[in-house]
Formats: sequence, C-alpha cells, structure tokens
Amino acid sequence: MINKNLLIAVLIIFIALPVSAQEKKEDQSMQREVTLYNPYKPSIQQSRKISYFPDMSDTSKVRPVFHYDVTTEHFMPEYTISPIKAATLLPEPLPKLYKSYLNAGFGNYVTPFAEISISNERSKNGNIGFYARHYSTNGKVELPNLKKVFAGYMDNNASLYGRELFRKAVLEGSLDYTGKTRYAYGYDPSYLTYDASKKDIRKEFNNAGAKIALSSLNLDSADLSYDFGLAYNYFFTKDNVTQNNFGLNGHVAKNYEGFYVGSGLSFDFYTMPEDISSEAKYLAAVSPYIKKRSDQWYFTLGLQLMLERNMTSQPVLHFYPDVNLAFDIVPSYIRFFAGLSGKLENNDPMHVADKNPFIFSNKKLLSVPNTDHQLIISAGLKGNTGFNGSYLISTSYSAIKNMLFFSNIVNDTLTPPAYGNLFAVIPDDIDLLKVHGEINGQLSEKLSFYAEGNYYQYTMTSYEYAWDKPGWDGKLGFKYNLRDKIIAGIDITGQGMRHEIINGYVIPASQSLPEPPVPGSRIITDLPAHFNLNFSAEYRYSKILSFWTRLNNISTDRYFEWVYYPSQRFLFMFGFTYSL
Repeated sequence: MINKNLLIAVLIIFIALPVSAQEKKEDQSMQREVTLYNPYKPSIQQSRKISYFPDMSDTSKVRPVFHYDVTTEHFMPEYTISPIKAATLLPEPLPKLYKSYLNAGFGNYVTPFAEISISNERSKNGNIGFYARHYSTNGKVELPNLKKVFAGYMDNNASLYGRELFRKAVLEGSLDYTGKTRYAYGYDPSYLTYDASKKDIRKEFNNAGAKIALSSLNLDSADLSYDFGLAYNYFFTKDNVTQNNFGLNGHVAKNYEGFYVGSGLSFDFYTMPEDISSEAKYLAAVSPYIKKRSDQWYFTLGLQLMLERNMTSQPVLHFYPDVNLAFDIVPSYIRFFAGLSGKLENNDPMHVADKNPFIFSNKKLLSVPNTDHQLIISAGLKGNTGFNGSYLISTSYSAIKNMLFFSNIVNDTLTPPAYGNLFAVIPDDIDLLKVHGEINGQLSEKLSFYAEGNYYQYTMTSYEYAWDKPGWDGKLGFKYNLRDKIIAGIDITGQGMRHEIINGYVIPASQSLPEPPVPGSRIITDLPAHFNLNFSAEYRYSKILSFWTRLNNISTDRYFEWVYYPSQRFLFMFGFTYSL
C-alpha cells in the first residue's frame, strides 16, 4: 500500500514540473527584441474569382420572306486602246568577218608558199571575192646513180567568184584556173650520159573555165528544190594538146506523200583537134531516186542511166543501181549501213595528170578510157565512241573495168628516145576488196586523236599485180589545243610494199629486174613499205595574226613516189597568217 502511495506522489511531482517550466519561458519571450531591415508591405494572396453569366441564346426562329424584281440594261463602259509594244528578239552575236586573209610561208629546197582570199563583208544581197594559191619548190634530189637533178614542181590555183541572193533563189558563178607544173627528173640510172635540161623535162597541165548556176532557196522542205548549172573548161598543155568541154547539170527534188523524190541530170560534151579524133566525145546521164528518212533509219532507191561515147563509133549504155539502207542498232552508238551502187569515173586529162603528172602529154592523153565501176557493194557500222568521237568500219567489193595503172617506158629506139622518166597508161579489169576503218576522239580536254587504215586485195585480169598500189595504208595522229592559243599536231603515215612495172606494154614478162636493165624489156620491181613522220604547230598571237611551222617527211629511209623518182626528204617550212 505504501508503495502504491509513493508511486502516486512521484507522478504528481513529474506532472507539475513542465507546467512550471512553460510559465518561465513565456515570461522570457515577452522581453525579445525584433529588428526589421525592410519596411513591412502587407499583401493579399491572389485568388480566382468564379462568375456565372446568364444564358442569352434565343430559341425562337424568324424566317423573313421578301420578293424582288431585276430590270437588265446594256452597260457600255468607256475604254481606250493602247498599243502594245512589239517584243524585241535579239539575234545571237555573229562572229566578225574579215575582208581578206593572207597565208604565207617559206621552207628549205627554196619553197615559197602563198595563199590569199579577198571578199566583201557579210551581206544580205550577196558576196563577191577572189582566191589565189601558189606553192612551189626548187630543190634537187640525188638519183641512185649519185647524180643530183632538179626536182622542183609548182601548183597554182585562182578563182574569181560571186553570188547574188534573191527572195527564193541564188545565182552564183565563177572564173577558175588550175595550173600544174612538174619536171620529169627520174630516169633509168643506167643511162649515165643522159642529162636533160629543165626545159626538155618540163610538164605543164592547165585548165581554165567558167561556170554559172541557179539554185532554189527554200524555207519550206515541201517546196520544189532545184539546182541548174552551166560550165565551160579549156584544157591545154605545153605540147599544144587542147580540149574544150561544155557541161550542163541539174537536179530537182520535192517532198511527196512523205517521200523525198528527185532526179539528177548531166551532159558533158568534148571537142578536140580533128587530127586526134573525128568522133564526138560525150557523157549523158539521168539519175532518178526516192528517199525516206526517220530518226532511226533511212533508205534510198534509185538508179543511173548513162550514155557514154569516148571517141568510139557507137555509144555505150551504162546502168548503175543506187540503193542505200541504214538503221540504228543502238541509237547514236551503233548504226548499220549497206549500199549497192556503181559509177563511171571520167578520166579527163586534168584528172589523169592529178594521178600521175609524169605521163606522156601527147595526144594519147585525150583518149584515155574512162574507169567503169560496174558494181560496188558495201556494208559497215558507224556511230559515236562515247568519248567525244566517232568510228566507222566498212568493207566493200568493186568490179572495175579499165582501172588506170602506169608504167615507165624505157626504150632508146623510140623517137624521141624514152629513158624511163615518162609513163604510159596501162588499164586493166580488176576486182577490188577493200576494208576500211577510222576512229577519232578526245583523250582529254586538250588532246585529241584520229586514226584510219585500209586493206586492199586486187584480183587482176591481164597483169600480175596492181602496179603502184600498196596492199595497205594507214595514218595515226594526235592534236594538242591549248585554249585555241597554241595548236600542235603530230602524225605518222605508212603504206605497204608496192609492185612496179617498166615497159608494161611488153607482153609477156621476160625477166625480173636485171643489172643493168635491158632497154625495151619488161621489168618488174618492188618498192618497200614506207613510214613517214610529220609535225605541225601554230601560235595564235591574236585573232588576226598567227605563226606556224611544219616539218614533213621526217624519215630515215629513202622513199620513191614512182620508179626512178626519189622524193624530197626532210621539208621544213615556217610562215604566218594575217587577216584584214
């Protein structure tokens, strides 16, 4: 019981103690000091006020009903017409044309060169001009007998031309002259005492003529297109061999029902001294055709009928087909083409002299037979190479009658004696297979190239070989262009071995080349294959002035153009061009 009372007394004491402490703390808090650093600003915390508005939507509906009438009247607004100024189309700027052009140079072997062209400036009415060219050399060459002979030559050309433009036609004409001079310096080296003067071996071939033509100037391909011309030519030599030629040619064509239909017409008449021939000489031909073309293909169907009389008692009729076909296998890159045709090659005196200027320039020059290409079959591929160039591969077969070959004449019994420096024509009928290829393109922005080659296979009728015709020939060249300021080029040409004949009129062949050759006997010899290197360069100082140089025949071996005719070797030329 005592313990219970004791416990109650202890609890009462512990309860009374906190009450006393609290009262003491309250007394102390009343004496605390408060320091204010900022003025007191009472504020009221923001509150969100909620307001309620009455619903003002009207549920009643009002449907107005009204009627109206419209009276129409014409309205004529006032207006003023203001002219519209025509649009101005500015043409592309045309390059400036200069009235004249001069190209002159000089080289070793005393080789002058000059070319000049004079014309009026660009005109809507027409133009008139003059052109002339001279090239000659005066050097000597060494023959196989170690004797040096004069081997110069000269070529001259001149033309005075004019053109008048009408609304639908063009009238043009010209006066022309062509002169060719050669010296027959090559001869049989076994004639040690032969020493001909320049006058005796000088060969001259001249042709002077005039022509006039009238042709259409169509803006619409559906209109009739035509071209007619007249020509006259007078041929003469130093040996008083002359020939007159009167020519007429024409061509008409027109689009008809999607096809291009036309025909050509030509007539050439020749007169010559009566002591050469009393028979007339002429060529008359008509050649109708029809063509059709699209972006992917084209074809031509035509023929040529020709009547030829070459100092014979009766004229000869020739028929030549004119069929061509081409189509794209791969557009722009591979195009196949094929053709079936023929032609008559007119061997007029100037044409023969271009082939061999050392031919006998006697009256027989006017009676050379024409070459009849009776049939020409060809086919091939062409297109773009893909590097800014193109290519062409073709093969052809030709049946040819009276193809011209040439033979030296060595015979001291002739009057006058022949020493091998002059040639006679020996025609033959042949079959010719030819394979041709060419390609060109850009190797870089500044460097381009081109190459071409030919392979020939001759099947002869009367002779063993195709005299002076190589079995192959080719050319490879490169051109460098530095911003059209410096232009340089280098090329190499080559041709295969050639068979040559001396006294080809002697049948049959009696022997190969003996030492020394026997005058009057038939001799066959060979000229080896030959390669030649050429270089050219031009520096364009300005648009009107440039300087150029050429190095030709850079070769180490001796080259013969014909039997007994060694060519001039290294030829260096330099010159300039100037425009006024």
